[in-house]
Amino acid sequence: MTIHIDAMTPADWEPVRTIYLEGIASGQATFEMEAPSWQEWDAGHHPFARQVARLDGRVVGWAALSPVSRRRCYAGVAEVSIYVGAASRGRGIGQQLLLAAIAEAERHGIWTLQGGTFPENEASRRLQRACGFRELGRRERIAQQQGVWRDTILTERRSPVVGT
Repeated sequence: MTIHIDAMTPADWEPVRTIYLEGIASGQATFEMEAPSWQEWDAGHHPFARQVARLDGRVVGWAALSPVSRRRCYAGVAEVSIYVGAASRGRGIGQQLLLAAIAEAERHGIWTLQGGTFPENEASRRLQRACGFRELGRRERIAQQQGVWRDTILTERRSPVVGT
């Protein structure tokens, strides 16, 4: 099994969207209830560090960064999203994507990556820890998912090379 990490293109949107919908359906990946259009997704993410993992030419996972604020002082802080298709989980694809996202973020001057993960999503929390993220704390009842208040664990990874 050889995984290739490539830059995401608009042509990758349908498989990326399908994987995102799997994450939504799991109830453990996001507060979102539906996938946006390509145009909406594109507008909400940095133009760099958009990557897909390919196995035998097909997209099996993706990573992207979103700005956390429009304020200039936070230009080096981004939220990272990593999604791996259900059939491809447990193969180290998430780690390859996260490490690639970290490298791309640093190449583009991002000094802090952050994540917000449901406490029950232990696999994502382990992945983040393995890639140098630390847990800052629990955001209690931060938002509702289908009418139920949910907590998230706020994580961050501070770059050892950017913003030092």
